[in-house]
This record gives sequence, structure tokens and C-alpha cells, in this order.
Amino acid sequence: MTDRYQQFTNSGVGRALVKRLGLPNPTPLRRHRAGDPALDGPALLRSAPGGRLAEAVGAVCKAAGIEVLTAAGPKTYGALVFDATGIASVSQLRELYDFFNPVLRAVGTCGRVIVLGTPPERIADADELIAQRALEGFVRSVGKELVRGATAQLVYVEPGAEEQIGSTLRFLLSGKSAYVDAQVIRIGIYGGHVVEPEDWTAPLAGKVALVTGASRGIGAAIAEVLSRDGAHVVALDIPAQGDELAAVANRVGGSTLQLDITGGDAPARLVEYLRSRHGGVDIVVHNAGITRDKKLANMKDAAWDAVLSVNLSSQLRVNDALLADGILREGGRIIGVSSIAGIAGNTGQTNYATSKAGVIGMVDAYAPLLAPRGITINAVAPGFIETKMTAAVPLFIREAGRRMNSLSQGGLPVDVAETIAWYANPASGGVNGNVVRVCGQSLLGA
Repeated sequence: MTDRYQQFTNSGVGRALVKRLGLPNPTPLRRHRAGDPALDGPALLRSAPGGRLAEAVGAVCKAAGIEVLTAAGPKTYGALVFDATGIASVSQLRELYDFFNPVLRAVGTCGRVIVLGTPPERIADADELIAQRALEGFVRSVGKELVRGATAQLVYVEPGAEEQIGSTLRFLLSGKSAYVDAQVIRIGIYGGHVVEPEDWTAPLAGKVALVTGASRGIGAAIAEVLSRDGAHVVALDIPAQGDELAAVANRVGGSTLQLDITGGDAPARLVEYLRSRHGGVDIVVHNAGITRDKKLANMKDAAWDAVLSVNLSSQLRVNDALLADGILREGGRIIGVSSIAGIAGNTGQTNYATSKAGVIGMVDAYAPLLAPRGITINAVAPGFIETKMTAAVPLFIREAGRRMNSLSQGGLPVDVAETIAWYANPASGGVNGNVVRVCGQSLLGA
């Protein structure tokens, strides 16, 4: 779907008018393209006294081919990275100001700001806990001040998990995180077994990935990105979507499974298929979902039941079957697709928002239980994504959805898919129990 307003703002007349009237000014985002460098410019790295992550960050950047500077130099930077793990009191929060104030304007187009801290819930000292929790307000505010498509993120790293940060930093510093903005990510909370891929361009080589709802939109994009990263994709959807499903599977060199996951025998049939055809599965992406929008007072019980069944109950039944039969292999990944509606709610979507909040609850409940088996569970929560579904939204509501975020534009299905691929990476073993919004820092629920 074409964003005509964005096209206009990038024309000569549009640029002048936007500046004069103070209108939203969406910068075309720099997304991943094979062969492109991770960043357009060096990363400036600094640490608060006592920080414990600078050395690990430097090693990751070097391995990713990113130039790292420790002192201010060029006019523009591809990224600013600050290790705030040494901040143990409110007075030390001044370190944030001292580092960022002189250089924030030098963040380049589609640049990155990353702050690293210690999970507050793991801190016993009250002063340090308060200071580390304060980082969240700082990062979310910086995300709203950045311009030209730049983003800001906060990454809390559990003490002892310093060597687990590689996949997350590579993702956040690259174009793969183009529409992820002002998010809080936790690494190492539930442990994690990190396996560095031999080839970072194909980290999922040899893996089998199941993607539900794969026939179109976000599901098709997920199948494409996981395949690009080396996985064999089992594309699943209902029989009515068979032709579109086959087209997606053929395009990515995967296989198809036509199945209504709400059926009583669906989990058993899925288990048998994965066992007999692939000997198991490594990655499960619960993307299938439906909407049946009505205000609660006008909603029929069938609409409530259908949405909860597809969007939540079926996922729990599938998880239980795959885990009970050992079909999901050790080191496996379960990835849910929630929504910002599950975080903030939405008029006319009580059923949908309930189901998507339940997906977040699924992540919270399963993460500590699966960690001992080396299995992780995480979720994405998309905001306004340009799909056929959002194309049908009335014009003014659609434009509001596009502009009411820090990047002043809608995201693309590939933005959701790239975030899922980061979760699926074998090097993301320390990323467990996270829900990351792919929404350009939407004002909804902010």
C-alpha cells in the first residue's frame, strides 16, 4: 500500500510545506538489504564509571564490521551506545546528560541510540534500582526527540549475561530494526544457551520453522525472512487459503500444511505431520489471527468465541502438544504475535485485545518454565502495519494510525518478520520472556 503523504513530503514542494507548517515528516527508513553495512557511520561508545558491558559491546561491533569510536570525532554517527550499568545512584544519572547532550544532534539519518543497563528487578540496593529504572524514561523520551528515522532502545542485561548480547546488538544496530523504537529488552533474565551461528547471513540453516497464518500479509513476510535466514518453513493456514499458501511455500522453498488450528484434532495432526515429515520443529511462530470487531454491547457471542479460539486458545493447545511429545526440539523457539491493542486496548476490539493481551500472558507464564529446557518464548506486538487489512481502514483513521508514532509512518510486514527472525536466531538464547512492540513508538499505549 502506497503512503502518498510520505511521497509528497519527500518532494521539493512537500519538504518546504512540511517545514513551514510543522507537519509530520516521515523519513524513508533504512531497512536491511543483503550486502549493506550494518550502519551508515561509526558507533560512538562510552561507559559510565564501573560499567561492565563496554568491552563486550566493542567485540560485537567489531565482529559485525562496525567501526567503534570512544571519543567524539566525525560530524555524524551511525549510532550512540552508552553502557549505563555503572550508574548506581540518582546523582550518577548525570552521566547520561554528559554523554548525550553534546552528540545527540550528530546522530545520522536512521541512526541508532542504545542504552545498556541492569534489570531493576535484579537489584537489591534501593538507590541503584531507582537509578536503573530511570533509564526507561530517558530512552523513551529520547526516542520521541530523535529525527530523520533514528531510533532509541534500552537493553537491560542480567549480570553474567554479558556474552549473550551479540544477536540483540546486531539486530538493534542494523536496518532490521527499522520500525522498532523506544523498546525495553531484557537479556539473561531466564538464563539462556547462546549458539553463535557459523554464518550470520544464514543463522537458521538446518532449522525447521512452523509459521501459522502464512498465506499472506505478515505471515507471508515471516515465511520469507525465516527462509532467507536458512530455515525450512512449514507454512500453515486454513484450507480456504490453499492457493495463496502454496504460492508462499513455493516462493520460499518450503512446504505447506492446510489445517484449521482450532479443530479438536489439530494439535495431534500437527504433531504427526512434524514428526513424520521433519522429525520435529525448531521454531514455532503463532501468527494466525482474526478480527471480528464490534463494540462489546453489540458483539455476538460467536464473534467473541471465534477470536479467542483462533488468537489464543489454539496456541496454548498447540504449545502443550508440541512440548508434551518433544516435537519442539531442545533450544527451540516459540514466538507469539500480539498487538498494541493487547497493551493499550482499542474501541470495538474487546475480543481481539483480550486475546492479544493473553498472548503476552502466555509469554510471561511459559518463559520461566521453558528456560531449563533451553527453549525461549517471546512475542512481537505490531502497531500500524501496511497490509490489505489496514488498507481497508477509513482514510482518516488510517492516516492517524500512520502518523501517531515517533517515525510518523506505518511499518511494513517485513519489520515484524525481522523482529521474529531475531528471536529465532540461535544466538538469541538469552532473550526470553520479552514482548517487543514493532510500532515506531506508537502514541497508543505509550
